[in-house]
Amino acid sequence: MTETEVNEQIREFVLESLARREGIMNFADGDSLLENGVITSIGIYRLVMFFEENFHIHVPDDDLVPDHFRTITHMGRYVRDRMIVTGRPTA
Repeated sequence: MTETEVNEQIREFVLESLARREGIMNFADGDSLLENGVITSIGIYRLVMFFEENFHIHVPDDDLVPDHFRTITHMGRYVRDRMIVTGRPTA
């Protein structure tokens, strides 16, 4: 799975499941979703579930840090790194 594909899936989930509930209809991949209130602690939990179910990765508790969830770009990079660790194809 390419970086673009990963980011698109994360973006779609965030938009449909988190951002619209906050009245946010658009954001850039580099926008801080933590600072603008799109992602809260419950949102992080929902993202972890999404990552584990859709990308077949495990998100350890030690990885629950703001930098991994700050932007679409950060989340995409984190997911791809975890896919590499678990031996999942990334290209």
